[in-house]
Amino acid sequence: MAFSLKTKSRQFAAGLIALVGVAGFGIGSAQAVEVQEVISKGGIKAWLIEDHLNPLLTVDFSFKGAGAATDPDGKLGRANMVSGLIDEGAGDMDSQTFRGLMENKSISLSYDAGRDDFTGSLVTLTRERKTAVNLLNLSLTKPRFDDEAVERIRSQIVAGLKQQETDPGSMAQRAFFKSVFGDHPYARPVEGTFETVNGLKVADLRDFVKQSLARDNLIIGVAGDITAKELGPLLDEAFGGLPDHSKVPKIPAATPKFGGDVKVISQDNPQSQAMWGQKGIARKDKDFYAAYVMNYILGGGGFSSRLTEEVREKRGLAYGVYSYLANLDQANIMMGGVATRNDAIGKSLSVIRDEWQKMQQKGITQTELDNAKSYLTGAFPLRFTSLGNLSGMLVGMQSEDLGIDFLDKRNDYVNAITLDDVNRVAGKLLDPDHVTAIVVGKPEGKLSF
Repeated sequence: MAFSLKTKSRQFAAGLIALVGVAGFGIGSAQAVEVQEVISKGGIKAWLIEDHLNPLLTVDFSFKGAGAATDPDGKLGRANMVSGLIDEGAGDMDSQTFRGLMENKSISLSYDAGRDDFTGSLVTLTRERKTAVNLLNLSLTKPRFDDEAVERIRSQIVAGLKQQETDPGSMAQRAFFKSVFGDHPYARPVEGTFETVNGLKVADLRDFVKQSLARDNLIIGVAGDITAKELGPLLDEAFGGLPDHSKVPKIPAATPKFGGDVKVISQDNPQSQAMWGQKGIARKDKDFYAAYVMNYILGGGGFSSRLTEEVREKRGLAYGVYSYLANLDQANIMMGGVATRNDAIGKSLSVIRDEWQKMQQKGITQTELDNAKSYLTGAFPLRFTSLGNLSGMLVGMQSEDLGIDFLDKRNDYVNAITLDDVNRVAGKLLDPDHVTAIVVGKPEGKLSF
């Protein structure tokens, strides 16, 4: 959930994976990965990657369309609060008993609420699989929401909101989404507000579980030490108690508005932090991979990107600068960010705009394209060295309707991109005259993008 209330649990999961040696995970290349579709007797579907090298299992799952954007007016932060409470006691076990059992059995279970989806993740040793699945089932079907846990998690959320009030990154993000999305649900903070969080009742939390967590909006990815035959019964045990149909309100399509201006939020700080964005491109657009390669060269490639070269390496204006493609269910944005001294933020934004416009008008070189494709295809198999990465990717592949053979085809999609493809898309997609930028700090001089 937001504010990393479950950070300890996630760190434990990462430590568990490292402990059993998944750095030596048996899958070393995309071509070696076999994705199986498993459908249980109860009709629950999951995608599976088997690997029996280590006695470990990871299960990632998502309830599509059940994220924070569905929070009712006056109850903002409801999905986020549920994500922090749903594993704080379930069935006949209070929070201390439930989480104590997880710790004793080396089980990690965590939940998170994004704008679009409500997600969960389970990591367990093979020998504790039965206990882990039972705890997962109880958390989804019989969460307790005891008063002690509710008030403890509420206090943590409120503390996080107070921290956000002075955190430049959080301030910039909230202001950006509000500016771009206006009255759309995406403009609202995932974590809620002081007023709405303090006003949430246990009945509100139970309503969310009842309405949002069901089999018809459930997506599951599994990786590790389990066979397809074994997985079927596990799926029914874990998720079979969920209702057949959700009652999640449909979020309308969003039309982000980019004003071509820079808005400043004054904060007495030696540094200024900027976030900016413009129109994006849909994941299913035929030009997505050309845009993906283009963004890697512009600002997504770390030290290999033009923005880092021009802003950091040549001019020393900022330590880091980046851009990325952001895909929400109902909107697509191309975003970026930079943080630097107050007297350098204006020059940084000017250089960034110049690079934005230069790529739009002149495109990229063949050498840049070759280097980008070499890195993007060469680095892709490294994602398969973690079970958690794999099960999460399986969820994403289903969510985006990429096909069960995506892992085999993905590098072919990148390799098929030509210089003309990238330069055509750069000219069409990049729009330096219609970028909305938010700056938090005490910037000196005139600001523009």
